[in-house]
Amino acid sequence: MDLRDHFEAPAPAIVLAEGEFGTAEGKTANGIVTSSEVFETRVVVDSETAGRSASDVLENRDAPDVPIVESVGAALTEAPEVEALVIGVAPAGGNLPEAWVDDIETAIRAGCDVVSGLHVFLSEDEHWTGLADRYGTRLFDVRKPPGSDDLRVGDGSVDDVDADVVLTLGTDCAVGKRTTTYLLYRAAREAGYDAGWVATGQTGIMIGAHEGVVIDRVPADFTAGVVEDMVTAVGEAHELVFVEGQAALTHRAYSGVTLSLLHGCWPDAVVIADDPDRRTRTHFDSFEVSGVDAEVRLVEDLSDADVAAISTWGDSETEGSRHDLPVANVYEEGGTEALLAAVTGTLGGETDRAGSGE
Repeated sequence: MDLRDHFEAPAPAIVLAEGEFGTAEGKTANGIVTSSEVFETRVVVDSETAGRSASDVLENRDAPDVPIVESVGAALTEAPEVEALVIGVAPAGGNLPEAWVDDIETAIRAGCDVVSGLHVFLSEDEHWTGLADRYGTRLFDVRKPPGSDDLRVGDGSVDDVDADVVLTLGTDCAVGKRTTTYLLYRAAREAGYDAGWVATGQTGIMIGAHEGVVIDRVPADFTAGVVEDMVTAVGEAHELVFVEGQAALTHRAYSGVTLSLLHGCWPDAVVIADDPDRRTRTHFDSFEVSGVDAEVRLVEDLSDADVAAISTWGDSETEGSRHDLPVANVYEEGGTEALLAAVTGTLGGETDRAGSGE
């Protein structure tokens, strides 16, 4: 899914982040507010932080100074010109909270399209499709997987892509793979490279990846093929393709999707994202994190890619002394640029600095 095809970016939007704005569970909403190239956030809805501003809650210099209010009705009063309601939280359990129904209905009646990251699909519910038809709005379920006609097994066709492909993998879940991928893409474009990127999670799709599928909703046999198709599509339009990874090759719960991503995009270079203070896996306290060296070894054993660098949450100098690879923290000054330099060095300087048009 490429939301750029459906909106005239940046489209003014309300971001629904009820109860989670500024928290780890609200990371999709947080990312949309700070980074989306598709949506310009005009108001955030979150009753827990209402009355404050987005920049205050996120403590991020890149966050816009927009208000946080308690309801969509209040948001429409603040910004009647909005075109979309973006649901940036997917509650545990996967269902649509009853308390959100009025807010979504209010947005649709006001003429807003709805972009949903929920596990349930509004576009398959007669109530929501009927309401959207009545008010002339559209429903986008970003977690909805490709239809059966668009599923195939991987066949190695990605080898024919002329673009250089860079995959971000990690030592665990939630170690900054999407953030690293996006910031590398932005830094590459600012440096004059003709770059595009592929998302494999809902946040990336909502902030403007050139192609994206929530990969954990794709049947296992077809994951590599879906990734091949996305990389091929972006590679036909750009000289350099950044791909968001998921989980870790050593993760006993999720390594299947990680390996499918590695084989589906068959990268030229890999960046490993790592939290050096992480000892056990997120949500799996009985599983120990295997660490950078194990991931590097597996990447290079299971593909033809070279690991170019480590994107660390720690101090880059400290972590750099522990590894034989370049290490940078994207939140440190010059960190993303240092990662990009390591990537382009690994690629051998063959990637063209062409125009950065879409």
